[in-house]
Amino acid sequence: MVRETQRRLALLAAVAVVAVAWATGISGTGVTPVANAAASNPRATVARIAPCPFPTALRRAFESASADASIPPAMLWAVAKVESNLRADAESGAGARGLLQVMPATARSLDLNIDEPTSNVLAGARYLRQMLDRFHSSDLALAAYNAGPTAVTVAGGAPSIDVQRYVSNVNQLWHSVAGCR
Repeated sequence: MVRETQRRLALLAAVAVVAVAWATGISGTGVTPVANAAASNPRATVARIAPCPFPTALRRAFESASADASIPPAMLWAVAKVESNLRADAESGAGARGLLQVMPATARSLDLNIDEPTSNVLAGARYLRQMLDRFHSSDLALAAYNAGPTAVTVAGGAPSIDVQRYVSNVNQLWHSVAGCR
């Protein structure tokens, strides 16, 4: 009887995790059920959709890049927040630049200018979309965005504690504003 109860609790927990994932839109499609319900019926009794905390001057760039790459706006904001603290002039020791800390070679492959903030956001969004398409997992895609896809493939996941911390920080911020528009 105890074993049956444990099995049922485990199943219930799994269903809850899937339901939360679905409701917060972590599939990477950029469309959440809450957003759809509110869009189709403004009087629906769903949680209010808060605006994403994008920098005012860059709101249009983030919204456009989110739509272009089919990435939830909250996820894109969280990556930029963790990568550069939303600073367009940020540069890493490895040479990544801008709001989304895009490497020059990545920008060249995407034919985008990482030193122009709108283009940097688009480059980061498109690169993140490539990682999502390659790894089919937001955690692995975030790890690859941070450490590189080869490192993630070789390690079979986040290749270091620092990358695990990065993924955790992005996820925490992303889910804190999930469903924002």
